[in-house]
This record gives sequence, structure tokens and C-alpha cells, in this order.
Amino acid sequence: MGYLLIVDDDEDFAGAAAKVLRDAGHEVRVELDVPSAVRSMRQRRPDLAILDVMFPEDSSAGFSLAREIRGEAGNLRDVPLLMLTAVNSRFPLGFSSKDIDDCWLPVDEFLEKPVDLDLLCARVAGLLSHARAPENRQP
Repeated sequence: MGYLLIVDDDEDFAGAAAKVLRDAGHEVRVELDVPSAVRSMRQRRPDLAILDVMFPEDSSAGFSLAREIRGEAGNLRDVPLLMLTAVNSRFPLGFSSKDIDDCWLPVDEFLEKPVDLDLLCARVAGLLSHARAPENRQP
């Protein structure tokens, strides 16, 4: 199990996802805005972060946060990132896992909202097990 950080301005969704993930044995922290998430990650490195894309102050803040995390010189750059968003229902852009890119969309997984919470748990478990595999550990 792992320490997870959910970054989502939708308090109801974040709370429901956190409950399901806690029930699956994870420790979960929820941050409702990007500045709080950055502070939280610097205080305690999560084993995995679940990021929303759209926030009231910036409709692409999650993309920027993912790039900021990957650009970190410290231990945050290898935190697995799961992007979970309703951006495609708000804007007809058609984002999907095919858009994952080291520079533009540097995340490990991309899921659309509404998401089945069992699927979310399965993806989290898969990302955590991959991150902990011996060949993927940092020296």
C-alpha cells in the first residue's frame, strides 16, 4: 500500500475517491488547490499523485503541475502521476493516454471522469507495483 496525494478541486469527488482508496489500504491526503499540493508534496513525498487538470483559477493547472513535478531536481520527479479529469467533457479536445508525452503531458496514466472507482483502485495498484519493481527503483 502507499501514501497517495489527490489534487482535485471537486471536494465531493476527491472525498469519495479518498475513501475508496483508504478502504483499499492506502494512506490518502487530499489537496483542493495546486499551491497546497506543491507544499504538501515538498513536505512529504507521495508514493503516487492523482491530478485533476482543471481548477477554477486555471483550466490547465494540472498539466502545469505535472510538468513542474517532472522538472524537479529532487525526489519528486519520479513520483508516479495519474491524471484523472473531465477536460474532454468540457472542451472537445479528445485528450487520452495516447497524448502522454515526456514534455507536454508527463504522466504515467490518464483516466477520464466520471471514473469507475474500482478501475481507479486497479490503476493505482498497478502504478505502485510498477514503481516499486526493482528495475524501476532509483539508486
